[in-house]
Amino acid sequence: ARETVPDRVAGLESGADDYLVKPFALREVEARLLALHKRRSGKLAGAELRVGQLVFDTDRLKIVFAGQPVKLPPKSMRLLERMMARPSHVFTRAELEIAIWGEEQETSDTLRSHMHTLRRALAQAGGSDPIESVHGIGYRLIAGDAP
Repeated sequence: ARETVPDRVAGLESGADDYLVKPFALREVEARLLALHKRRSGKLAGAELRVGQLVFDTDRLKIVFAGQPVKLPPKSMRLLERMMARPSHVFTRAELEIAIWGEEQETSDTLRSHMHTLRRALAQAGGSDPIESVHGIGYRLIAGDAP
């Protein structure tokens, strides 16, 4: 109900990510929520992610490592995209599972299987595996020209 500019500015200054004035269309709410989700997840529309010799064109879903194309199933592709958005960050198992499946998995086998597929495909294309296992914690994508 507060629609004046000072009201909107006060809402944003107090920590709000967005401010929606009534009446509003549900389509606008949906678009704003999707935009907030993309910002939160680090996903940008039309982005080309680059980490060393690894390039991921998120529009065309094309992955190239050391000049060679990489073919991945959708879940492994999402794992790679998540890790490329934050190279060198150590991702916990729970963090990756929630990002990919929306919840933690009952066993670690599901994530491990998709991670194995991803690592094998990258190693075959680039001659090395740019993903490091961090014992007892999770995984990290090694940044640099020579992963």
